[in-house]
Amino acid sequence: MSDSRIGEGNARHVAHAARSPLLRLILLGLVLGFAFQGTRGLWSPDEGRYVDGALQMLDSGNYLAPGYSPDRVNFSKPPVTYWIIAASIRVFGRNTWAARMPYALAFVLTLWLLYAMGKQLTPEKPWLPGLVYACAIFPFFATNIISTDVFLTLFEALAMFGFMRWAFTQNGRERRRYAWLMWLGFGLAFMTKGPPGLTPLLAVVPFIVGRDGWRGLGRLFSPLGLCIFFVVALFWYLVAVLRYPWLVRYFLDQEVYQRLFTAVQRRHPGAFGWLVVYLPTLVLGSLPWWPKLIREMRAAASFRKWKRWRQEHTVEFFLALWFFVPLVMFCLVQSRLPLYILPLFLPLSLLLALALRKKINLGKARQRAWLCAWVIVLLALKGGIAYFVHSTDDNRLAARQLAALTHPYSYSAVAFIESTDLDYDVEEQTPWGMRLYVDKPIYGIAWRSSQSNTALCRALRDGSTLLVVDPPLRPDALKPALAGCAVRDVVRLGKWRNSALEWVQS
Repeated sequence: MSDSRIGEGNARHVAHAARSPLLRLILLGLVLGFAFQGTRGLWSPDEGRYVDGALQMLDSGNYLAPGYSPDRVNFSKPPVTYWIIAASIRVFGRNTWAARMPYALAFVLTLWLLYAMGKQLTPEKPWLPGLVYACAIFPFFATNIISTDVFLTLFEALAMFGFMRWAFTQNGRERRRYAWLMWLGFGLAFMTKGPPGLTPLLAVVPFIVGRDGWRGLGRLFSPLGLCIFFVVALFWYLVAVLRYPWLVRYFLDQEVYQRLFTAVQRRHPGAFGWLVVYLPTLVLGSLPWWPKLIREMRAAASFRKWKRWRQEHTVEFFLALWFFVPLVMFCLVQSRLPLYILPLFLPLSLLLALALRKKINLGKARQRAWLCAWVIVLLALKGGIAYFVHSTDDNRLAARQLAALTHPYSYSAVAFIESTDLDYDVEEQTPWGMRLYVDKPIYGIAWRSSQSNTALCRALRDGSTLLVVDPPLRPDALKPALAGCAVRDVVRLGKWRNSALEWVQS
């Protein structure tokens, strides 16, 4: 074959790839996910906590126990999020873009999995579920927020892709493989956020029992599948508990009982807290798509037509279970934040795609123009927030202010002295993300706790330490404790946001 023919063949291949719906969806995800991803600084409390935990792993070499600082571990979440951020920072450097890069990548991979599910549910337009998810306001902005939930959504998408292929595929060998894939996804989800990663099973179990009976559920819960789940999901827990025996009580009490049944987290508890958090998230977060779904749901909402609708729309019925059953659980739990329901935008996007598949036609110039305009609006909002919203929770801004106030003094660590006896207050109020910008350990000390003096001495062992004293406290109150730590010099540096600054040489 001549070189010219080979060149023509390659050109046709490239042209065909450029027209590929999956490639176009991935390119859209790359634009939406990576644009302005490193422009905004880390915001407290969550973004700073996760990045600080990843940096603590890198600096200490301890990848088993996430921590805030050299003297404070943090087992509120499993380590997958910290591992991913730490790996990105090691490769791309200590900067905000590196910390958020994995979230953009997870966003793109989620679109890919939605495309794979779309090939089964909307084969004529497999790109539509991914397009709905990518352009919905809430998933788009969530990609710019460092948390566990973007990774959780990705792993739940992997699990539910495996389940849907298992549930709606006839080939026995392929079904087994997809069941194993489902358990792998649930194992990764559990290692990302613990029990909340299994919430889709609340929809899977009744659906399979109702359709196939208990034998069908037994086939799904195969021994090999469960082994895959237990190895992936529980191996770290086993090692961590052997290393820290007190973790069993901690997990059961603080991370399960208190989050489910008490208001200790102060995250919109009460009978109607869910209404304040989740209703606006769903209504505003699913724009511009949800108005098109209302008419499609009327048949399902009609009690008289419910049984017939369920029989004729098996897939839609399962997607409705996947959306509503976990949503009810999230409403009942007393710890509520908007990002908790990000994974529910997976079934919502699939439902919307089914409802819109006859109405969305990007072959029409008018619809393409509206889509381009909406993408520009999303990017403008993301860039506008990054450049023009200067929150007091911005840890990069805080680091710059401290640097200006403390020049020319150098220090090896920063310790925030909080006027509280609760560790939870320290975790929420300390700007842990400053560690990324000052490249020094950050300590948080509950001054009214019985261990405050010991914690202060540990923070001072690095040599010179900058103390940031909470406004209700007077710096003089620290003198007896500082004397007990055998410090050599104390210099008052003024105030930062009404907090007293002291440079301490030990």
